[in-house]
Formats: sequence, C-alpha cells, structure tokens
Amino acid sequence: MKGVIKDILRKFFISCRIPITRNIRYDILTQQILQSVLKSNSSCVDVGAHKGEMLALIRKYAPQGRHFAFEPIPAMFEQLQQIVSSDVKVFPFALSNYNGKTTFHLVKDEPAYSGIKRREYKTANPIVEVIEVEVMRMDDVLQKREVSIDLIKIDVEGGELDVMRGAESILKKDRPVLVFECGKGASEFYNNSPEMVFDFLHQLSYSIYLLDAFLAGGSAFERDQFVDAFHQGSDYYFIAAARK
Repeated sequence: MKGVIKDILRKFFISCRIPITRNIRYDILTQQILQSVLKSNSSCVDVGAHKGEMLALIRKYAPQGRHFAFEPIPAMFEQLQQIVSSDVKVFPFALSNYNGKTTFHLVKDEPAYSGIKRREYKTANPIVEVIEVEVMRMDDVLQKREVSIDLIKIDVEGGELDVMRGAESILKKDRPVLVFECGKGASEFYNNSPEMVFDFLHQLSYSIYLLDAFLAGGSAFERDQFVDAFHQGSDYYFIAAARK
C-alpha cells in the first residue's frame, strides 16, 4: 500500500510539474524533452523500460512511430508484453557491448536499482537475487529494422556507456537524441568514467547538455564541466544531441 501511495503522489507531482525531488524534476524535464523533440512518426528505443512509464510517454508524443523496449527483469518484461502492439516491440534482453549470457543483480525490494553489476544501494540490506539473462548489442538486435531511430533513453544503473558502445552503428547512422543516466555510485562499478562517456560521445560528434539547458537552448558541457558534475553529484541525468 505504501508503494502504491508513493507512486500516486509521484505521478501527481509530475502531472502538476511540481519538482519536489530531483528525480521528479528529471521526470518533468524528460517529458518536456519528449514533447519538444519527437514528431508524431518518430521511432524510439527505451533501454531499461522497467514499468513502461517512459514508453507510455513515447507512444503519447510519437503515436505513429515504431518503438523498441528492453527489460531483462522477467516480471517486468511480462508486464510490458501486455502493451505490445503493432507499434511496440519488447525484448527481454540486457543491453551492452557484447552478445551472450550474463549474471544480473535483481534488487527485489528496489527493482529500479537492478543491473548487470552490483552497485551502491540506498537501503542498508538490499534483497538481491542473482539471475542469468541474455545480453545483446542494440546494433545486432535492431539491424533489420525498417525505421530510423530518433531517440534513445538509457537507464541501466551504471552500464550506459556499454549500451552506447553496442549501439555505435545506430548512433553514427541515425544520429538519435540520447537521454541517459551517468552517476557516481553506479557507473564506476562498470569501470566507466565520465571522461570515457564524454570522449566516446565527442568522437561521434555529440554534445552533452543538462536537460533544462537543452530545453532553453543553452550551452553544452565542456569536458571538465561534465566530469565535475559527475564527481560533485550535482546532476546524473543528461541529454546528448548530434552536433550539426
């Protein structure tokens, strides 16, 4: 019951655009970005689809597009399967920069913290179940798609750079907007640093922004600014767009 009430309140604050927490602020800004960036026929990828909230917004703002979602947690994948239609394809894979099998740390009392690697958790004694999942490269899963990808959201609790590396062909060809997490307490467990994230995207001619700066037409991060934001913990949710 407590979780249900918390979820109802969260949705209320988002719908009223009341940013009482940083997470809710990010949710509000992300919704504004989707509304601003997507066209009715845009096609998107949701990596770490979880309960499908982002997928629902994507379908709202791009109702004529074709969308792809990835969620390796079995129970959540089954839930997402219920919304599958001609415009949505859901895959039970964890995404990374290789294909195969891997162990996956399912945090049963806080599923949002689940990921391939064990990371820092807010709860003192998290209930973690280690399961085996199939891991794939996005480039390989979507190589036969018939649409160009316009936006990719990545929230995989630290493995975001590995997902990007596994989608390098899509990034080079389609130039999608990226909405992604990069935060201390998660990324370092994948041996991924903010310098590595910045350099990878910079080499592909992408610029990284704060969500509100992007919406306001503000400046992109310099390398040292992005690194400082990571280490200071001032922000952990970002948007990257291809430089023109």
